[in-house]
Amino acid sequence: MSCCRRPVRSTRTAVRSHSERPPVEHKSGEHGHIPVMADRMIDLIAPALTHTAPDGTGATFVDATLGAGGHSELVAQRFPGVAIIAIDRDGNAVSSASERLAPFADRVTIVRRRYDEIADVLTDSGRTRYDAALFDLGVSSMQLDQHDRGFAYSVDAPLDMRMNDNDTLTAADILNTYSHGEIARVLSEYGEERFAGKIASAVLREREHQPFDTSARLVELLYRAIPAATRRTGGHPAKRTFQALRIEVNREMESLQLAIPAAVDHLAVGGRLVVMSYQSLEDRIVKREFAHRVTSTTPPGLPFDLPGTAPEYRLVTRGAERADETEIASNPRSAPVRLRAIERLAPR
Repeated sequence: MSCCRRPVRSTRTAVRSHSERPPVEHKSGEHGHIPVMADRMIDLIAPALTHTAPDGTGATFVDATLGAGGHSELVAQRFPGVAIIAIDRDGNAVSSASERLAPFADRVTIVRRRYDEIADVLTDSGRTRYDAALFDLGVSSMQLDQHDRGFAYSVDAPLDMRMNDNDTLTAADILNTYSHGEIARVLSEYGEERFAGKIASAVLREREHQPFDTSARLVELLYRAIPAATRRTGGHPAKRTFQALRIEVNREMESLQLAIPAAVDHLAVGGRLVVMSYQSLEDRIVKREFAHRVTSTTPPGLPFDLPGTAPEYRLVTRGAERADETEIASNPRSAPVRLRAIERLAPR
């Protein structure tokens, strides 16, 4: 099956303005979302946003994964001079976050697009560079809480899983139309599911009797297909399959492979990019791109960098940082997060 990118309708959404803007106190959990590793994210981007003014005047922050708007809200509060460009493909996220960020309407622009279109978003805003950005990857808490969208395996719902309802492919389409080999590939590659072939065979048998349309029937199939010993020790048996279907529906890995290089390319000198990944596939893409950018191109064996071969970037974090026990206790979604950050040292 071809893995071509599907066009996404882009809509610029204006945040509702207010004649008076009372100060907003950040409240964890407001709007159904607790920002992950928020304090660490602020610490990492602060030098990039305040290099010309303590309040961030003149600096631009890009929230590439707006979601419910928690991280953007925090940046707006901490840096009252920063201009914020927020990106999300999800129309529900755009609507919800627009309300949340309304007190900052004079300096927040929300754009409904995919994050791999970051270069076009910057161009449309009249910019070629930005000072700091955040990618908070994967499915958001808000999407999981909207049970009718099919992201959560704990609730019976239509097998949709689209982050953008203008897209056409759904999780049900994958289960009902993909071949055995294609289903097994998706589950193995994107879910790292050991029993991908066995599950694919069960799906093909079941869909001959009735097409898949809701999540409960798929969860039942997974309970039968995955051995009991694995079910007892490997977490919920549906977790990997639902992750894989969501990634395939939304072309998440293809989008990320395009987005990270584009985001790194458009960093201003002194600018910082922070990425939070929640599973190994995402983190490998980020780690590989960052490693490439901080490596000298001088031939091996020379004692110094040749002119034009020194790296233009440096790693800000040592390896992947993790949430501490206190945060995990208050926000379980932070448990699997891997945070990496990179800084631009020199222009091209």
